[in-house]
This record gives sequence, C-alpha cells and structure tokens, in this order.
Amino acid sequence: MPANTRTLLTASELVAAYAMREISPVEATQAALDAIEERDGEYNAYCLVDPDAALATARSSEERWLEGNPIGWLDGVPASIKDMFLSEGWPTLRGSRCIDRDQDWNVDSPVTARLREHGLVLLGKTTTPELGWKAVTDSPLEGITRNPWNPELTAGGSSGGSGVAVAAGMGELSVGTDGGGSVRIPASFCGIVGFKPTGSQIPLYPASPFGPLAHAGPMARSVDDVALLLDVLALPDYRDPTSLYPPMAAYREAVRRDVRGLNAAYSPNLGYLSVDPEVAQIVAAAVAKLNDAGLNVEQADPGFADPVEAHEVMWAAGAAKWLDSFPEGSADLVDRGLRKLWDKGLTYSASEYLDALAVRSAIGIRMGEFHTQHDVLITPTVAIPPFKAGHDIPPGSDLSSWQRWAGFSYPFNMTQQPAISVPAGFTSQGLPVGLQIVGPRHSDDLVLAVAKLAEEVCPWPTDKPAAPQRH
Repeated sequence: MPANTRTLLTASELVAAYAMREISPVEATQAALDAIEERDGEYNAYCLVDPDAALATARSSEERWLEGNPIGWLDGVPASIKDMFLSEGWPTLRGSRCIDRDQDWNVDSPVTARLREHGLVLLGKTTTPELGWKAVTDSPLEGITRNPWNPELTAGGSSGGSGVAVAAGMGELSVGTDGGGSVRIPASFCGIVGFKPTGSQIPLYPASPFGPLAHAGPMARSVDDVALLLDVLALPDYRDPTSLYPPMAAYREAVRRDVRGLNAAYSPNLGYLSVDPEVAQIVAAAVAKLNDAGLNVEQADPGFADPVEAHEVMWAAGAAKWLDSFPEGSADLVDRGLRKLWDKGLTYSASEYLDALAVRSAIGIRMGEFHTQHDVLITPTVAIPPFKAGHDIPPGSDLSSWQRWAGFSYPFNMTQQPAISVPAGFTSQGLPVGLQIVGPRHSDDLVLAVAKLAEEVCPWPTDKPAAPQRH
C-alpha cells in the first residue's frame, strides 16, 4: 500500500490492517513522519516532533501485533496531542514565550497517560495560540498555523494544529482542548470530526484556570475513530476529582445505535446569530438529508439570549488567573490580545463572576427543558467559512472579537453538554463546512450515534488529496 494512502486511512481501518498484517505500526508511523516532513513546513501543525520515540513505540507495538496481543483498541495508531497537555520528556510551552523550556518535564497528563497505556504512537505535540485563548491558531512563539485546504486561510483554533495534523494525514488521531469551541471550530474549518464530550468526561490535570468551560476532546477523520478514542480518554484518573466514571456501555459500540425516529431540533442561528449564506445553505441541505434518513427534524430555537458577556467574564477571569502565575515582566511578552484579556480579567469582581455562573446555570436549565422535547439540537458549527490566516476576525468585518463569529460553540461549554462537529459539505471555494450536534449532558453516546448517521448521509469525499492544494 503506498505511503500516501496509508496516511489517509482512519484509525479503525489502520487497526484492521494491522490485524491482517497488511500494514505494520512501523510502516504507518514512518508514513506519518514522512507526511509531517513533506507538508508541515507549510502548515505548521506541529511544534514538536519526536521521530525516535515514535518509531521505538511503533516497534514495540509491531511486536505485540505479531504475537497477537495488542494492548488496546488503538495499539500502534499514530497520534498527536495539543501542546496544552503535560507529557513526560517533552516541554509543554502552551504557545508561550513565558514558560521555561529548561525545566523538568516528568509528568504525564491523564490524556497523555491513557494514550501511552493503550499503545498509541505519539508523534509529537501540536500548535496552539498562547494558553489556547482564542479561536484561531497563531502565537508569538510558534507563528501561524494554516488551513490544509488553503494555506492562505486559518485552520481555526485553538486546537488548530491538531485539526490540521489529522486532516492532512500527519497522524490519524489527535486530542485537543475546548473552552469555547476549540475542538469543534478547527474540525469544521479543516473538514474532520471533533467532539467535546460532557464536562469532566475526560479527566484533566492540572485543573484548568478556565474552570467549568474547559474540556478535552478527540479529533479524527471518522466518528468511529472519535468513539474509539473517547473510550480510551474517558477512563478515570484520581488527579481530577471532578472526573466522571465511564459509562457501562462502550462508546465504540454505542455509536452504532439506531437513532431513526428520534426527535431533533434544527436551529439555523440559535435565534440571534448572523450566518454566512453559503454555510447556512450547506448545513440546511445536510439537515434535510438527516430528516430523509429517518431522524424527525423540526426547526426550533432553544430560546436563550447570546451569553457572550457571561462567557467573556469566565474566560477573562480564567486567563488572568493563569497569567498571574507567569514570571514578573511577562506582560510585554504575551500575545497582545491575550494581554488585553488579562487586563480585563483583573477588573472583574467575585460578584460579577458569580453573576456569569448564574447565566450559565440558567442556560443549562433551559437546555435541559428543551431536550425533554428534542433529543438533540443541530446547528452549524461555525457561522462563517475559514478566513485569512493571521487574523482573529475576518479582515474588513465589523466583528469585535472571535466570540462574535464562534457563537454556536461557547454556549455549550458553559452548559457542559456534549457537542460534536461533523463535515457537512464544501463551499464553492472548496472549503469545509461543519454541522454541530448537541445533546443533553451525559448523552455522549446519543450524540455520537446521530453523528454517525450524519456521516453516512453526508459522506466525505474519498478522493480528497493527501496534501490539499491552494485554491
């Protein structure tokens, strides 16, 4: 099998090929490393690549497969992690010039530990804006991460490096973080699947200063792969006292649940957002296909006002808490936009933060009531297609911040509901558009199953290029 074909297999297909001895983990890992060498100079998805460690892990996996004793569901699959997760032996700089690279890096986060325990091959770490603070991926430390379908455009963020790595065949799987859409936005812009599970379903350590907004999430080229990876990541870790126990049924099985006959609400704009007409048309067409496939879809808005101010209070306060731990003199080194957020966060009182939590609670209650009538909510993932790289908002727009174009995502960080982005189609310029599916808290299995149906009725092109070209 040609190397470029190997890098476009899903993780599930790769594991099946290992079992049949059609491909070895060493061959798959080398193909991924070759893809990084060939493509990442333009895309800037990785901030760290460790070929020696990856190949050593792959050789151990290959031995297990030859003996018929793989240690996990994804043993030997090439993967990456966002540079927000601690990883023993690798620095975790979080896109910042203010973190000392030359210190002991001797702890694995729960995400990293679970990946190692299940035999995944860690290729390296992916780029992030500083502290993952915004919905595009660029930083003073690592530069600009570019969209694999058109490198002149943004990949989204803050898990943009992970989105690009998966979309461009530079590793089958990745894990990102999501505090306001940071897994789902790059999934939409890069044309892959990105899932933010129920809050605390994936343990986090150390605890994020962004508090209840913070989630980790799997990113892959298929819904099956996301479900498989979630089975690994959702295992408990004592270092996160808020973490949930995994469900009794495996996600890798629950994803195949028949959801035809269930009730879905389709909200084109949540009742208050402005959506690009072409994005709206693509998502509406995908929703119509879901309805034709047996999901009972009706148009309905959930009925809450835009919580952008409350989200910003929680977001800015978290940023200020994190940045207060930086060494003296760091203020002039951080991203200029992050510095403004830092300053704003310092102005909020405890009372204002509690008011924001009250808004969060009210939306959560409203969504709980909404889901008594509608099993899931479907929306666009992002209101606009990808725009020029190196900008936080589309150049020439009248938008004031990234939240103003990412308004479909952050409300469901506040409510901690499971939400997934799956590909819905392409714009006339050949750019991916994502469809978001949101479910009640703890309904991760249901959201995955509806996403699986969406994947079936809106299949992604099988002839997409290994290294997407400029348009």
